[in-house]
Amino acid sequence: MTDISMIEAALEEVAAGRSSAVKFDAGRVSLVLNVAGLDVRDRGQVEIAVKSKLLELDDVAKVDIVMTAEKVERRLIAVGSGKGGVGKSTLSTNLAIAMKALGRKVGMVDADIYGPSQPRLLSCEGRRPEAEGKQLIPVSNEFDIPVLSMGHLAKPGQAIAWRGPMAGKALDQLIDAHWGDVEDLIVDMPPGTGDVQLSMMQNHKPVGAVIVSTPQDLSLMDATRAVDLFSQAKIPIIGMVENMAGYACPHCGEISDPFGTGGAEAAAKTMSMPFLGRVPLDIEIRKSGDGGAPIALSDGPQGRAFQEIAKRLVTWLDNQ
Repeated sequence: MTDISMIEAALEEVAAGRSSAVKFDAGRVSLVLNVAGLDVRDRGQVEIAVKSKLLELDDVAKVDIVMTAEKVERRLIAVGSGKGGVGKSTLSTNLAIAMKALGRKVGMVDADIYGPSQPRLLSCEGRRPEAEGKQLIPVSNEFDIPVLSMGHLAKPGQAIAWRGPMAGKALDQLIDAHWGDVEDLIVDMPPGTGDVQLSMMQNHKPVGAVIVSTPQDLSLMDATRAVDLFSQAKIPIIGMVENMAGYACPHCGEISDPFGTGGAEAAAKTMSMPFLGRVPLDIEIRKSGDGGAPIALSDGPQGRAFQEIAKRLVTWLDNQ
C-alpha cells in the first residue's frame, strides 16, 4: 500500500528539493512545487514528470500541483573554479565593479558558504542584512553593489560546519532575496563540484558560467572538472579567465611566470570555449582586495584587465 514516505521518495527522484506540503488522501496527492529558476518549458516538463511518476504508484489516482515562486527574472552569472586559491572571489568582485561602470544593474551573491570573502572585498564587514517578510534585504556598500554573504550572518571567524542540504538552503535564501532592480546577479561560487554547486544549478539555473584558473596544469585539471559540471547541467560556459598570469618585477620590470603562461587560453581553445582574458599576478590586486577597494575602479593596467573581461562578459549577455 502506498504511503506518504513512498510518495516523497518518488518526488525526490524527479523533483529533488522542489516539493513541499505533500498530502495523500483517498487516492489524491496534493503538493506545492517550487519552480524558481525554471523557464516555462522546464516548469511544464517538471510538472509532467511529477504527475507521471506519482501516478505509477499503487492507490494514486489523481495528482494536484500548485506551482510557486513566480518572480522577476534575473540573470545569474556563476563564477566558478574546480579548486580554491585561484582568485575566483577577487575576479567576481572586480567583474561586478566593472559591469556597474558599464551601466549594468549588478548584485553579488557570495555562494562560498564555508569561506565567505565578499564582505571584506566590498568593504561591508560587520553589517547584517535586514529582512522584509521572509526575504533578506542585501547589504549596501559604497560601490552601490548590493551583496549577500554568510559572512554577514555568521560571527567573525566562526566556522560554518554545515552539511550539504543546510548549506543549500542557506544559499537559496541568499539568492531569493529582495534584490530590487538588480538585473545581473554575480554568484561567487564555492570551489569544487559538490552539494552547494549542484543545489544552486538545480534551483536557480545560471544563464552562464565564467571559469577561473591559473595557468598551471594542476589548476587546469580542476578547472576542466568545473567545466564538465556546468556542461552536465546544460549551463553555457561564457568563457575562461587566466588569473595570476605573469609577474612584473617591481625593481627591473622583467616579466616572469611562476605559474606558467598561456595554459588557460590553450585549454579554452582545446575545449572550444571563449577565452575572456588574463589577469596578472600583482601585489596591487592583493592590496586592493584586502583593503576593500576593488582595483577595477582604477585606470591602471591591473584595473583595465578586469574591465576588458567585463566588457566581453557584457557582450555575451547582450547577445543571448
